[in-house]
Amino acid sequence: MGNEVIRLARAVDTARVRTVTDAAYHPYIERIGVVPQPMEADHAANVAAGRVFVLGEPVTGLVVVEPREDHLFLDSIAVHPDAHGTGAGRRLLVFVDSHARALGLPEVRLYTNALMWENQRIYPRFGYEVVERRVDGPYDRLHYRKRLV
Repeated sequence: MGNEVIRLARAVDTARVRTVTDAAYHPYIERIGVVPQPMEADHAANVAAGRVFVLGEPVTGLVVVEPREDHLFLDSIAVHPDAHGTGAGRRLLVFVDSHARALGLPEVRLYTNALMWENQRIYPRFGYEVVERRVDGPYDRLHYRKRLV
């Protein structure tokens, strides 16, 4: 697992992107009371737009990112449960920082559901700070940012 390349997703990866995303987020449906937004994403459109980067053959982890004017937005990160504990999530987060720097963007932003408390322990360990908590429709979200030095 440690030597696999993170690469831009191709159209042929779309089904696996959906499978990994659904496997990663499905456990949260009961807890948060709604289907997590990444599960409802248009994966084919995201792949076609060059927003999805994947890890593994077959894909075991992925990030969906979107460059904005002053930051890189990390829309989604997903690791298949079978790959938990392998360092895939860490590698993907490190990649996101490198990708933002390569694009000349000074920070990464993301949000997570307030009931996904596991993430509230993970993101600060990687340098993210909470900037606000906001309710967007059915989603109670914590918004994070990481300034890149």
